[in-house]
Amino acid sequence: MKRVAVVYGGWSSERPVSLVSGQAMAEAARAAGYDVVDVDATRDLANQLTEIKPDVILNGLHGPWGEDGCVQGVFEVLGIPYSHSGVLASSLAMDKIKSKTVFAAHGLDVAKDVAVTRAEVAAAHPLKPPYVVKPVNEGSSFGVLFVREGANGPAREVMGQSWQYGDNLMAEEYIAGRELTVAVMGDRALAVTEITTLREFYDFDAKYADGGSRHVVPADLPDGVTNAAMKAALIAHQALGCRGVSRSDFRFDEAKDRLVILETNTQPGMTPTSLVPEQAAHLGMSFEELVVWMIEDASCQR
Repeated sequence: MKRVAVVYGGWSSERPVSLVSGQAMAEAARAAGYDVVDVDATRDLANQLTEIKPDVILNGLHGPWGEDGCVQGVFEVLGIPYSHSGVLASSLAMDKIKSKTVFAAHGLDVAKDVAVTRAEVAAAHPLKPPYVVKPVNEGSSFGVLFVREGANGPAREVMGQSWQYGDNLMAEEYIAGRELTVAVMGDRALAVTEITTLREFYDFDAKYADGGSRHVVPADLPDGVTNAAMKAALIAHQALGCRGVSRSDFRFDEAKDRLVILETNTQPGMTPTSLVPEQAAHLGMSFEELVVWMIEDASCQR
């Protein structure tokens, strides 16, 4: 029987989501017959895994350290096959500016952006409003701020004492339109989901709270847009060098017939309200089957 270490939790701002993702995957792996060991990751993760001696690691971490190549490097050093993307792809995808450079080089449409520090964002508009301010290396929409057209001043909130998302930020032109996302599994784009929310944007609560958002899969789009989004997600996955499952997020501006890729997530959520399991289910794959696929797909040197 294959021993699977499901690694989740950790210490990033996305710990609460990772706990739910990891526990759901562990339950599914047990139901599928694997010898599963739950691992709430600490900074002593290498020793945790050495003691457990797993055959495979199912990575359920989200955010910095778990999704940016750091923990993937630990898995590689230990020589334990693991799920999802490897060191370089994880690191590239997590950096919103560098990943957009890769996307643009492969012909995908990206929003205009500029790299800025916290002080620069607070001092003056880095772009003409409307624009969005994002931490370069965060997930789940943590630290995202909107500066509206006609705003009295720049995003001074970044200098507040409660700010915990670092000094390196990106200011990005605001793309109006519909929120779309596409999961890729191996070498196949699964479907296009449209996300709607009554909140200001698809933030943490919209993603994970009950009733926070509505997912329409398949999205009600012209065939050309559906095909373009699925093709773009696969291009992004391959251009970054992703493995296993990824999910790319887009904005579709109908007025301009413009499909803009925002980012690719190499450790997409696996919670009950998550998008990837929904797309897999749409194609007839159960959550348990999806988890089994991830485990059997695991390898080193990803």
